[in-house]
Amino acid sequence: MSITRRTLLVGAGAGAVGLLLAACTPEPQPAPTRTKTPVPRPTAPEAVPAPAGWLRSAWASDPYSFGSTSYLPAGADPTERERLAESVLDRVFFAGEATDTTRPGTVVGAVDDARRASLEIVSVAEDTERLAVVGAGAAGVIAARMLADAGHEVTLFEARERIGGRIRSVADDEQWPIPPQLGAWLLSEDDLASLDDRLVDMGDHTVTLDVPTAWNADGEAPGLDRAPIAQAVEKAQAQASDAPIAEALSANGADLDDPALAASLAWMAAITGADPSRASSWYPPRFPEGAVHGVIGDLDGFLEKQLEDVRVATASPVSRIAYDERGVSLRLGTGEALSFDRVIVTAPVGVLQKQGIEFAPALPFSHRGAIAALASGFIETVWMRFDKAFWATEATIWHVVGGDAMIRTWLNLQPFTGEPVLVGLVGAADAEQFAELSERDAALAARASLVFFAEPEADEG
Repeated sequence: MSITRRTLLVGAGAGAVGLLLAACTPEPQPAPTRTKTPVPRPTAPEAVPAPAGWLRSAWASDPYSFGSTSYLPAGADPTERERLAESVLDRVFFAGEATDTTRPGTVVGAVDDARRASLEIVSVAEDTERLAVVGAGAAGVIAARMLADAGHEVTLFEARERIGGRIRSVADDEQWPIPPQLGAWLLSEDDLASLDDRLVDMGDHTVTLDVPTAWNADGEAPGLDRAPIAQAVEKAQAQASDAPIAEALSANGADLDDPALAASLAWMAAITGADPSRASSWYPPRFPEGAVHGVIGDLDGFLEKQLEDVRVATASPVSRIAYDERGVSLRLGTGEALSFDRVIVTAPVGVLQKQGIEFAPALPFSHRGAIAALASGFIETVWMRFDKAFWATEATIWHVVGGDAMIRTWLNLQPFTGEPVLVGLVGAADAEQFAELSERDAALAARASLVFFAEPEADEG
């Protein structure tokens, strides 16, 4: 149930937690932000019409996300995630895809890690303790549900006016045949089976995208070849030091300017958010070998059903968490301070890196080091509905090979919806640039990226 801040204050009490002195240790620093290349204003060929329906994400610039996922850059390893997952004084717990070592960067990983953190807090909490969860994404919702089921009084805080976090469904039957998904909705075969086991049988709530094709200026081209990436990673893992995937490819004799390889790397980035120039070759991101499954339906609604008897405070960003051996105090963006016994923090790693939440005292050095060591992955999604199809292919996954298209991965949903709907995916540095574009320029960039798929007849009028 949703509650007002006034009701929340009455229920939470006004006692503040005593603060400890911060340890005098140097702050680990995240890798410096690269200088971004100016984005030229795109132009759209007339062969691709303006869409009748348009939606896009901007997670890279969202102050409550600063990215879509996390990955390991060269030099980091999975123990960074393990260190971040350790509780602080058994009062502050962290959960989410960034602290999962088995399926990081996925909804399944977020759900699994929420379960792990919830079981840890239940094992140390008294029955009468009041618990808080920060962040109402998949991890936060599952954690709140489990803690409530264990009999605890739980309050879930969400900075946005909606729940779902980096899952976002837009239900609009008048404009779209299915709810557009602007966040995490694509799963591998293995992840889909795992999600069925953990949450609910997705059954008819998915579409299977398993017919890929590649296109260049001359028309349909040979499909993408993942072999060069796999070979380079295998060879790099035998070396004495870790190297970024792009560097490993060059060392293995691959040509990074090869259009087919560039398209393969763009596909990896669009699915995982990882930047090939930074991502570890020792611990590369997992991306699907074969079919991709898209979860459809109102995912936000599904998450809301998990919170029917949980206290939920939306539009309530937590700006500061103070803690000691006696409990925790959460300060909201409005200045209110609320006391709890323990808290689970599910904020994205990008928010933690930019110190969107202040901790008092500062987190232990191991936690700060882990936050600095992880990398934020960027994925942006655009949905476009047209009055009629301007393409001939029935393939469900399209890859742009060659040219200067900003968006190189497209999903064709017409075979499933019966309406001309395309979904564009862009990752890593291109996703950061795309998020910064105005709505007009983003739409032009998307149309320009689709020119290879237009039927020849469309060029004439």
